[in-house]
Amino acid sequence: MRLRITFMLFVFFSTVGISQNLRDPSIYIAHKTLQEIEIDGRDFDKAWGQVNWSGDYIDIEGIKTPKYRTQMKILWDKKYLYILAKLEEPHVWGDITERDVVIFYNNDFEVFVDPDGDTHNYYEIETNVLNTAWDLFITKPYREEGNAVINDWDVLGLKSAIHVNGTLNDPTDIDQEWFIEMAIPWSTFKTGYSQDVIPSDQFWRLNFSRVNWQHDIKNGEYQRKKDANGKFLPEYNWVWSPTGVINIHEPEKWGYVYFSSKEAGKQDSFTISNDEKIKWEMYKLHRAQKAYYEVHNSYAATLDDLITSSIIVENQTLRPMLENHITGYNIIIISPFTKKTLVLKEDGKFISK
Repeated sequence: MRLRITFMLFVFFSTVGISQNLRDPSIYIAHKTLQEIEIDGRDFDKAWGQVNWSGDYIDIEGIKTPKYRTQMKILWDKKYLYILAKLEEPHVWGDITERDVVIFYNNDFEVFVDPDGDTHNYYEIETNVLNTAWDLFITKPYREEGNAVINDWDVLGLKSAIHVNGTLNDPTDIDQEWFIEMAIPWSTFKTGYSQDVIPSDQFWRLNFSRVNWQHDIKNGEYQRKKDANGKFLPEYNWVWSPTGVINIHEPEKWGYVYFSSKEAGKQDSFTISNDEKIKWEMYKLHRAQKAYYEVHNSYAATLDDLITSSIIVENQTLRPMLENHITGYNIIIISPFTKKTLVLKEDGKFISK
């Protein structure tokens, strides 16, 4: 009985308590541009001046205000997804020049893209101030059994540039900020030869992260700071849409980028659907199932074993179905808003039909 009570409290605070500190995912409306954008790391292009900066990034746990400010803008056209990020930084430094190594051992900027929002088969691009890239294709979040991280995958045709307002790798002065500008070809996200992946008037799930390290200066050079025992101090993780935990690889908590067909400078709006809100609640049950498995070495037979057998979305009480089978389980809800069948599998893959 004590084990069960302890587990239930653990699940309660891990699935409910964290979400109380976690705001709804961030939203950005990315407008279409008909103007040519020069990828030079600057915001001089007319189209950039016609769209708004995002809200300030926040600490990944959603609680603390970052030490330095980070913002971004997004545009798109028929060939590229454009991203411009501005990172306030009094000490701009970097020393990693080899592609596809662990770039976040430097201060960096990271892009995560899940086109269909099922949390599987998503893309990660990291870049430091030297414009050194690390691009990855990830089949499942790290929490899921059998996930694969494909390091050899590259963004073919990626264009990126850096501009520093200050002096790179010079500890004798104080810098202002650095910019990264990139153009990601839509063809990057194709899974079939003739597939049209341009999401005009649709949303994708994206997130953006900034890794920032405390530093020391030795022999006139920057390096990551260590504690008294010679261990590197932990990095800061500042993100556009916080996940509530120090783990960016929870795609169900990423933000919503709506790709408006209206040109830059024109107004448009986007509202997160109620089905998406149901999905958030289903993933809470999924995380509770994984916690249950850690204790019992089996999945819960009923939702009553996971604290609750119902969820509330927009003042409607919904009762999910738990379908157990030989390889795991499905959590199923028929949406009262769209009548679609929403399914979440044991490996975290989300299906709507």
